[in-house]
Amino acid sequence: MKAAYGGIEAGGTKFVCAVGTGPDDIRAEIRLPTESPESTLGNVIDFFRQQQVRHEIAAIGVASFGPVDPDPDSPTFGYITNTPKPGWANTPVAPTLRDAFDIPIGFDTDVNVAALGEHSWGAAREMDTFVYLTIGTGIGGGGMVNGELIHGLIHPEMGHIAIPHDWDRDPFAGTCPFHGDCWEGLANGPALEARWGQPGELLPPAHEAWALEAHYLALGVTSIMMILSPQLVVMGGGVMEQEHIFPLIHREVKSLLNGYIQSPTVLEGMDSYIVPPALGGRSGALGAIALAERALHAS
Repeated sequence: MKAAYGGIEAGGTKFVCAVGTGPDDIRAEIRLPTESPESTLGNVIDFFRQQQVRHEIAAIGVASFGPVDPDPDSPTFGYITNTPKPGWANTPVAPTLRDAFDIPIGFDTDVNVAALGEHSWGAAREMDTFVYLTIGTGIGGGGMVNGELIHGLIHPEMGHIAIPHDWDRDPFAGTCPFHGDCWEGLANGPALEARWGQPGELLPPAHEAWALEAHYLALGVTSIMMILSPQLVVMGGGVMEQEHIFPLIHREVKSLLNGYIQSPTVLEGMDSYIVPPALGGRSGALGAIALAERALHAS
């Protein structure tokens, strides 16, 4: 049996760890609660040490909640940096794993790595410029431009862009502790619950919440379309599991564009342009396996 890769989807609530080479070859998988860094990373290391006995793990990829430092030339590469997650600020995730295993470690944002998973095996297999958005506890965005994962000064923070806020229609102040009514503050899962008094999954499809939510999501998506000109927009996360929202977003985006982007993909095929992830909830862990393979080849 050929060597395997380790993948870690490091979330604020749970860590998903997997060993394999792709969606048709997952040899082991575990879900661990996100506790303290010491406890959580200790449990992650224990899992992969057990798997090393059974499989030759050539590299490990990490898809991490953030903010993070994804720059391989930085002295703090592989750190979770100024996260609001209690106890996790300035945690050296990748260095801790490298010290434990002495194999290549790939490290990037959770949304960039989910995009890599969709590019490798999912909805974006034919694309070299696309975005992956997650709409859940927060809002995050990543993706590729010309076949390369998007980086820069640090990494994209699409969820914190400013979008128009009609205070008469929606007097809700927003949930973002940094910016109040940024995109994330107005349209993430906690904003839905705080505004309407119950979680989104309990709101019926005809509830007025969804028209407002689709409007906010469309405002962010159209801004990103204007900046990056993606060939595809993939939207995942807990809020997007309410699939009745996709047609609402399609209509809102088309209305906001007002015919400005003259592409048949947008004008005639919006339902195949803004889509859910083909890998469902597996995009992150599978993307981490793909990132591990990239890390091995780059070493």
